[in-house]
Amino acid sequence: MSDERKIRILVAKPGLDGHDRGAKVIASAFRDAGFEVIYTGLHQTPEMIVAAAVQEDVDVVAMSVLSGAHMTLFPRVKKLLDEAGADQVLLTGGGIIPEDDVAELERRGIGRLFGPGTPTTTAIEYVNGWFAAQQTS
Repeated sequence: MSDERKIRILVAKPGLDGHDRGAKVIASAFRDAGFEVIYTGLHQTPEMIVAAAVQEDVDVVAMSVLSGAHMTLFPRVKKLLDEAGADQVLLTGGGIIPEDDVAELERRGIGRLFGPGTPTTTAIEYVNGWFAAQQTS
């Protein structure tokens, strides 16, 4: 067993969207890859997500947004994380997000966003790479 600390990731499903299959798939994939995973379940508010992230002392928050509210939800969670002193937490996620919106969210400090059909290994590699970079800085 490695002496390295496991990456702690909170997988969150904000808003009223009840489609949680993708969130459950990615949560399982992260767990299988050795991450410590906290899954919030459905219908979380940004405030609930940030409270859980702070309480659980996570490295990453990964949100699944399929409702079309990505331009509201991602910036709100980022703002709340920053206000809670958790600005070092990576906010990433996925959903059905137009390319122009992805670019704008990334410009606002949101991590890489993944669309439908992205292999889970791509998200795992991204988070592992981000975490490794944080450990060396």
